[in-house]
Amino acid sequence: MKTSGLLTRAYRMLRLAVHVLYAVAIAGLVFPWVEGKMRQRLVRHWSAGLLAILNIRIHVHGTPPDLSARNAMLVANHVSWLDIYLLNSVRPARFVSKSEVRSWPLVGWLAHKSGTFFIERARRHDTARVNHEMSAALESGECVAIFPEGTTSPGDTLLPFHASLLQPAVHSASTVWPTALRYTHADGSLNLCASYVGEMSLGQSLKKILAQPEMHAELVFMPAVSAHGKTRRELAQQTALSIAGALQLSCHPQATTPAIEQLPPTELSPA
Repeated sequence: MKTSGLLTRAYRMLRLAVHVLYAVAIAGLVFPWVEGKMRQRLVRHWSAGLLAILNIRIHVHGTPPDLSARNAMLVANHVSWLDIYLLNSVRPARFVSKSEVRSWPLVGWLAHKSGTFFIERARRHDTARVNHEMSAALESGECVAIFPEGTTSPGDTLLPFHASLLQPAVHSASTVWPTALRYTHADGSLNLCASYVGEMSLGQSLKKILAQPEMHAELVFMPAVSAHGKTRRELAQQTALSIAGALQLSCHPQATTPAIEQLPPTELSPA
């Protein structure tokens, strides 16, 4: 039985490696020639394929913005590096990542090709630059996704939202979709194996996920909120309360600092 389990994980790792190489081919050979809905469909297909390889079953509740929705922002709680692909498998968007990722072999190149917004955490004022880029993307009709907690949690709590990350939505009068996500076992109980917290490496996280026979991921799209006429703190409070309600968690909606302390570990796909 143990040997069989090791062989299964090895096979899934091989499939994962091939899938990442497929992403490289898409980003390098296809993306320069396509844009808009076609690019989004490729991203959605690739992300869904990744989750299938990892035996993660997706359950979507509510109505996400469709591919034609313009000036849209997804605001979600943050549990794992898987969150990016979970969102992209339903509604592809552009994400934010720490600038160090740009120099990572392969991963940094893919993130750059995907349109990731890179921010230098050591430079407090770099948030303003990134917010300007995000505002421009929203105003041009793109969909942007953010994790206002600024870091990951195990999934059993909702951390305070950084209101500064919502400034682009306020500036662009965007339509905002509060989006709640969580990972569970088949019986609906919380599965903590997906959480990417503390000093855990991506390899360690992947090993835990591959050790699971299967995982379930719930994605709940709450009713859209217009950012028009709202301050970023009001928008942070409203989206945090909405997400907390969907997850049945306590809420600390007020941002504690104006800066980003941590950021998600970036994308591995041509998202």
